[in-house]
Amino acid sequence: MRIFAVLLAFTAMICAPAIADEAPLLAPLVKDGKLPPEAERLPKEPRVVTIDESTGRTVGKRGGTINTLMAEQGDLRLMTVYGYARLVSYNSSLEMQPDILLAYENDKNRVFTFHLRPGHKWSDGSPFTAEDFRYQWEDILTDKDMERGGLDTALLVNGKGPKFEVIDDLTVRYTWDEPNPLFLPALAATRPLDIYSASAYLKQFHQKYADPEKLAAEVAKERVKDWTRLQIRKARSYRFENPDLPTLQPWTNRTDPPSNRYVFERNPFYHKVDQTGAQLPYVDQVVINIAESSIIPAKTGSGESDLQERYLSFADYTFLKEGEKRNDYTVRLWTVGKGSAVALYPNLNATDEGWRTLFRDVRFRRALSLGIDRSEINQVLFAGLATEGASTVLPGSPLFRDELGSAYAEFDLDKANALLDEMGLQRGSNGIRQMPDGRPLELVVESTGESSMEADVLELVTSDWKELGIKLLTRTSQRDLFRSRVAAGETNMSVWAGVDNGSPTADFSPSEFVPTDPYQLQWPMWGTYTSSQGTAGQKIDYEPAQKLIELYNKWLTAEDGDDRLKAWEEILDINAQEVFSIGIVTATLVPVVISNKLHNVPAEGISSFDPYGYFAVYEMDAFWMD
Repeated sequence: MRIFAVLLAFTAMICAPAIADEAPLLAPLVKDGKLPPEAERLPKEPRVVTIDESTGRTVGKRGGTINTLMAEQGDLRLMTVYGYARLVSYNSSLEMQPDILLAYENDKNRVFTFHLRPGHKWSDGSPFTAEDFRYQWEDILTDKDMERGGLDTALLVNGKGPKFEVIDDLTVRYTWDEPNPLFLPALAATRPLDIYSASAYLKQFHQKYADPEKLAAEVAKERVKDWTRLQIRKARSYRFENPDLPTLQPWTNRTDPPSNRYVFERNPFYHKVDQTGAQLPYVDQVVINIAESSIIPAKTGSGESDLQERYLSFADYTFLKEGEKRNDYTVRLWTVGKGSAVALYPNLNATDEGWRTLFRDVRFRRALSLGIDRSEINQVLFAGLATEGASTVLPGSPLFRDELGSAYAEFDLDKANALLDEMGLQRGSNGIRQMPDGRPLELVVESTGESSMEADVLELVTSDWKELGIKLLTRTSQRDLFRSRVAAGETNMSVWAGVDNGSPTADFSPSEFVPTDPYQLQWPMWGTYTSSQGTAGQKIDYEPAQKLIELYNKWLTAEDGDDRLKAWEEILDINAQEVFSIGIVTATLVPVVISNKLHNVPAEGISSFDPYGYFAVYEMDAFWMD
């Protein structure tokens, strides 16, 4: 049975409203004939975004600039996150809908047919057509010269990629022999799967299409090894570092890096309008000012940012509130969307045999969790406003059950000590228990040192675990080194946040709770083994983890929602009972600072990278400045 998905408010698209006046930034260009009128820049059937005034949002006026603060050039990618133009996208209820696409057809997660909008153009005015998909597939993703290391996992089913077809100039199709439930979510992700690119621009950097002499000159100019490296550098759409690269996002970068100030200007050919026919985004410019992360809270409090969530923490809330009236902004508290604000990860693939044996004994992991006074941590660090619980999905998720959040999350020193006694871990004269090989139970927890909250939590856990006869020590290292040490099994335990998506539905992949990724801190070798189809890493030799893989494969091949739900429930149950990661508190709060001149930012929201994209699902292109 085919499932047809079409745009919301399709009746409004069929008979689009009259076009409003030009945006202030573009009006002079249109007047001078340097840019076509708005009606000619829009697709024939633009996506109509209905501003629902019953929710407190209002139809806005166009113009103005949003100033915000970031800590490094790499943060430019957040404009791809915030802008959130995707082939298909999520709304704030995490319901999927066509966005860039006019419509799509999904036949049992095997056959996906995409219909493009007639007249849709890139930001430079070049047509957006099926050729952009063909180029990405044939000349980038499957071109052997590009040496990409194979297709993305979201394009593979049992190691096999799809059959790609161009049906006509505005229609493409991807077909797999078996279901691929990862495909659409990957397209809607905060960091999206790239299956199209600006072919008209990028062909000048591809050996197959470019003039050899011009291409060689460009390779020399950019000081790269060859044309493939040049192509990759010029095509980095997610990183937003190439101002010449056409985009479909609401704003496009106008500043060459490196810089301390980046200006993003509205895309003249953006595909969305509001219900009055005014082309979005409302705001003409977004300006990113680069500052040290440590001083971003202070600069925000002094009124230097119109919209700020990044690099703020709950600890900054009181200070930021004090500056509200003086600097004409409002501080709102959003819920952090991660499964746990802080979680501890015993490395079940540790190379140290003694620690690996301990971590693979579920009694040890349960004892560590039972030995944490989460109530004290909540009161001291979060003013009692967080939710104490295990590392699982959040209460707002339809998959949440009370028993998942409470599993081994109560503070019970007697029960924890009894489990350790049962394991034969005797205390020495100094009160510290001894490992079976005679070493003192001195557990080093490693971190990146980037979060003061993590450091504060570890300080309190240190005191708690001393009552268990466990001495907690901490070690910090730069993020890349931290990751490599974990992956190599050199780290016994690490501290990080919980799963990125704390509020999934059964249609989201449960991969974060299953050994599927080399960067998962509790089982990196097993994650490598799964992601490499057994060519690297270590074969899973722990029965509960093997069961998780079996359930994940059932979810992947399920053809209906009931089977996906059943697989999810069992996966969450196993994680709760096995305590593969030790959650501390969930549903913590983060301050969001909003200029009083900026409208349509929701009073309440969920702050997370994936799938919410911070401001992404709340339609930042419909925020407007007074």
